[in-house]
Amino acid sequence: MKIALVDSGLGLLAAAAALRRRRPDLDLVLSSDPDGMPWGPRTPEGIAAHALACARAAAEFGPDALVIACNTASVHALDVIRAELEPGLPVIGTVPAIKPASAAGGRVAIWATPATTGSPYQHQLIREFGGEATVTEVACPGLADAVERADQAAIAAAVADAAARTPAHTDAIVLGCTHYELLADEILAAVATPGESLPSWYGSADAVAAQALRRIGPGRPEGGGTLTVLQSGRVGSLPPAVLHYPEGRLLAEPARGPLTATSG
Repeated sequence: MKIALVDSGLGLLAAAAALRRRRPDLDLVLSSDPDGMPWGPRTPEGIAAHALACARAAAEFGPDALVIACNTASVHALDVIRAELEPGLPVIGTVPAIKPASAAGGRVAIWATPATTGSPYQHQLIREFGGEATVTEVACPGLADAVERADQAAIAAAVADAAARTPAHTDAIVLGCTHYELLADEILAAVATPGESLPSWYGSADAVAAQALRRIGPGRPEGGGTLTVLQSGRVGSLPPAVLHYPEGRLLAEPARGPLTATSG
């Protein structure tokens, strides 16, 4: 069985690692867009065009399901990609985990890219799923780019900036960009209030992985656990920056898929 994931860059690592942990036998196709990233500053039409190109490239490798492992691309490109590839290829989008984070009420902060923060899409999710929680949107300029470069100084500065704008005594943090899930521990430490328990955090990777596996069905384990890396449609290799993150190191293990990816 084979599952493909699409993102502008390293944001797909969290969902890919969640799939790898659940099903080591799965063949994975990671389709990113180093030539066109970042997607956030692009127009909605531009985001859709780039995400669709990455999805088309991944579809050429015959996956059983395709995950749009990017919140921004899910907002602007999911319908376009589904219109072209479904029903032959199931397509799974990524939604910020506002509903489970808000279930207990309290104070919830949504960390997201500037393009997503304040968007009609996110506001609709808050209205629909925020319930009795007090929800604060926190834009995180530069954080996804810093994650992409594995630039620890820039990561620390962007996290500190967003943490300073996160209300004190926040009970739950929603990581509304898939890149941020690679920094969950660092983000929680930055927003922690001395003397209080760490806030809970909510990402999308585990839920997306579970949904993708449901869409392909139980089946009999098959596949060699291979890893195919596509970079703007070209077969390539995992960039060295992935080794900065546990999820990237998991995917780069020799038994799972070397830094030089397979070609099919």
